[in-house]
Amino acid sequence: MVTSNDAAPRNFSSTNGVAAFWSLARRTATNLLHWIVALGRAPRTPTPRWSVTAISAIAVTVAAIVASMFFVDAAATLWGRGLPHWLTESADEITNFGLSGKFLYPLGFILLTLAALMAPSLPATTQGVMAALAARVGFLFVAIAAPSLFVTVVKRMIGRARPYVGTHDDPFAYMPFIWRPEYASMPSGHATTATAAAIAIGVIWPRTRAVMWLYALTIMLTRVVIIVHHPSDVLAGALVGVIGALLVRRWFAARRLVFASDLRPYPGPSWRRLKAVARQIVAGQPASAN
Repeated sequence: MVTSNDAAPRNFSSTNGVAAFWSLARRTATNLLHWIVALGRAPRTPTPRWSVTAISAIAVTVAAIVASMFFVDAAATLWGRGLPHWLTESADEITNFGLSGKFLYPLGFILLTLAALMAPSLPATTQGVMAALAARVGFLFVAIAAPSLFVTVVKRMIGRARPYVGTHDDPFAYMPFIWRPEYASMPSGHATTATAAAIAIGVIWPRTRAVMWLYALTIMLTRVVIIVHHPSDVLAGALVGVIGALLVRRWFAARRLVFASDLRPYPGPSWRRLKAVARQIVAGQPASAN
C-alpha cells in the first residue's frame, strides 16, 4: 500500500518534469519567433543590382528550355528507354538524394535544437555564437525550402505530362490545374532542391562548390535517366533553384543577416569556438576559445 508520504516525492518530481518541459517549449517557441521576426524586419541596406551577366544567363537558360522542348525532350526519353536495367536501377536509388527532406529535416532539427538550448542565462559570447550559427542554418533552410515549395505548387498548376504518360512521349501534353503526380513534370522538384542547395551551401562555404555542383548535376541527370522528367524540366527546375536561393541570399543581406550588403558572407564561428560552446552547454565549461 502506498502512503501519502511515499507518493509526495513522486508527484513533486512529476510536477517538476512537466514544468521543465513547458519551460523548454516556451523558450524554443520564443527563440524561433524572435528569429522569424528578425528575418521579416525592414531592410537595413540595399543590395547590388543583378548584373548583366546574370540576366543574360537567365535569358540563355530560358531559351535552352524552350529549345529542349522542341528538339531534345522526346529524343531523351527514347534514349532513357534504351539504357541497361542496372543503370536505371542505380539512378533510381541515387535520385532520392535530391528530395528536399534530405536537407530540410536535419536543418530543421538543428534549428529546433539551437532554439531549445539558447537561454538568457548563457554568457553573451555563447549566445552570439549560437545566434550566428542559427542564422546560417536558417539561411540554408529558407534558401532550399522556398524554391522547393514554389515548384511544388507551380508544377501542379502547369500540369505538364511526365515522359511515361501515354503510349508515346509528347513533350507538349499539358493538363493545367489537374493536381495529379503524373502531370507534375515541369519544373523538376529534385533539380530545384539540388541546385538551390548547391547555391546556398556554396555561397557560405565556397570550397564546397565543385562537390555541390557535381551532386546537383548528378541528380538532374538521374531524373532524365529514370524517365520521370524531360531535360527541359530539369533545366527549368535548376533555374528556379538558382534564382530562388540567390533571392533568399539578397533578402538576408538586406537585413545584415549572414551576408553583408555586397552579398559576401560574414565570417562564421570557428570550429574551435563551436566546440568551446558545445562544452559549456554539455559540461558547464566556460566557452573562452577564440
